Amino acid sequence: MGRLVVLKQIARDLASEFGSDCEVVIHDLKTNDPEHSIVFIVNGHVTGRSVGDGPSDAVFDAIRKGKKAEDPADHSGYLMKTSDGKILKCSTSYIRDDDGSLHYVFGINYDITKLTMIESALHSLITPEDTKQKPKEITHNVNDLLNRLIEESVALVGKPVALMNKEDKVKAIQFLNDSGAFLITKSGDKVASYFGISKYTLYSYIDVNK
Repeated sequence: MGRLVVLKQIARDLASEFGSDCEVVIHDLKTNDPEHSIVFIVNGHVTGRSVGDGPSDAVFDAIRKGKKAEDPADHSGYLMKTSDGKILKCSTSYIRDDDGSLHYVFGINYDITKLTMIESALHSLITPEDTKQKPKEITHNVNDLLNRLIEESVALVGKPVALMNKEDKVKAIQFLNDSGAFLITKSGDKVASYFGISKYTLYSYIDVNK
């Protein structure tokens, strides 16, 4: 029995066990179309995604680190948010083939929005304010993901593009490169246009520390 068949059964069982607020999704890292990596999903209404939609941060992290010969570690209990404001508690597992190469990303995204409302009412009895995580927004496609990464790069620099000098732009573009943004098709054109630089300058900023 193939790994994907087994993973699909586990996904169905988990979704059945935890109910309609639990989304379980499988990404294929070895697909010939990595920008449409979702090959199976249960309770996709939680994030509004379906089979054929694009990669999440976890998938991009796997692709990026896989090229650096360092495997990403499984990640459990982190927070994400959807575009319509749902708060998700997520876990990500990386599934390898017999030769150790990464093949699938298995994700569990549980909608805890209702529970956070209860937590808010009982806040003083449950969790100190300073231990709360700030959730990232979960994306539906690579364009949304690229837009968010660009926003994060600007926030990292701390000033609008119009006020950035060369060093600021290098810092932002290095962040985008480290985040895997340039794995997205035609991302270079969009990033170069956004920062008001040529493609040649963009590539020089990417290679500046090499």
